[in-house]
Amino acid sequence: MTRAAIAAIAAATLLGGCAYNETLGRNQLLIVDDSALTQQADAAWAEALRTQRVSTDAAANARIRRVGERIVQAAGLGDRRWDYALFVSDSPNAFVLPSGKIGVTTGLLALTRNDDQLATVLGHEVGHVVARHAAERYSTSAIASTVIRAGQGLAGDQARAAGAIGGLGAQLGVLLPFSRNHELEADRLGVDYLQRAGYRPSEAVALWRLMAAQRQGSTPEFASTHPSDASRIAALEAYIASKGWS
Repeated sequence: MTRAAIAAIAAATLLGGCAYNETLGRNQLLIVDDSALTQQADAAWAEALRTQRVSTDAAANARIRRVGERIVQAAGLGDRRWDYALFVSDSPNAFVLPSGKIGVTTGLLALTRNDDQLATVLGHEVGHVVARHAAERYSTSAIASTVIRAGQGLAGDQARAAGAIGGLGAQLGVLLPFSRNHELEADRLGVDYLQRAGYRPSEAVALWRLMAAQRQGSTPEFASTHPSDASRIAALEAYIASKGWS
């Protein structure tokens, strides 16, 4: 396959998969529909419930549901059923699946000092759902992999070497920075939702300062799917100030 043919395939796919997201105010590349991701998300949720220890702490579970329900309503996602689970793990983490599942770890609950900070995390994760980031990441990765594989099919050792370098370039130059952009978009949406739900936006900054303080070591920002803590905190402070919130 020639380079011209590869470029033509990539261009056709890009044009055919573009969709405008009003929430984000930008176009997105989407070559997979939400129903396919929903099936995968449901399977992942079932696997997590089967393989991970789930807490039966009634008060903690009620707290997650109470805060989560306020956030999903603020995000305009109250028209679907939401399931919640508290996983026993020291690692502070949370996730929200497009199929309407919210998982939180006991480590995250222990880290957050109030419901405003818990709402920050859940708002951020719900922001990924509203922004369709999972579908966008999948689409971007799939197209990059297809083009790279086609490029590696060109004859000769030099072409194969160039293809390998191209793979690293796509990873560092396209996919990872795009993921960092997703994280910052989810931060902004999360602040919108927590403020709309009656929580304090300033606690978003306080939470990320806590996260930065407990983090052991760090990956250089240029090679990470997440912004550095300093970048994230600065962006949140600027956004909150621009809205006149406290």
